[in-house]
Amino acid sequence: QLQLVESGGGLVQPGGSLRLSCAGSGFTLDYYDIGWFRQAPGKEREGVSCISSSDGSTYYAESVKGRFTISKDNAKNTVYLQMNSLKPEDTAVYYCAADPGRSTAQAMCVMLLGSSWGQGTQVTVST
Repeated sequence: QLQLVESGGGLVQPGGSLRLSCAGSGFTLDYYDIGWFRQAPGKEREGVSCISSSDGSTYYAESVKGRFTISKDNAKNTVYLQMNSLKPEDTAVYYCAADPGRSTAQAMCVMLLGSSWGQGTQVTVST
């Protein structure tokens, strides 16, 4: 059974950093497109960053470009989201999702494509 488990969320001050992890089990993560999504209270879920299984290409939402970095460790079957220069507007529940490589990284993020989702991890950026 395909499972995704996020970790690494928490409370951080503006300007700080966090690294989120998305650990996969029951499948080989490298064969799937993987995305990070977030949902703030009262807002719709949005794609933050996605990485393609076919060519490793990545996509970042404009709001996080230059601050967030997505990466994979195939040996650990884990995808990371390094978040730097965090802002209060980054506060949200962050989810990772896996999709069986049917589109591009941008399409996955923009269209919220994901056949399997994790349970989410809370990120709060506040003083």
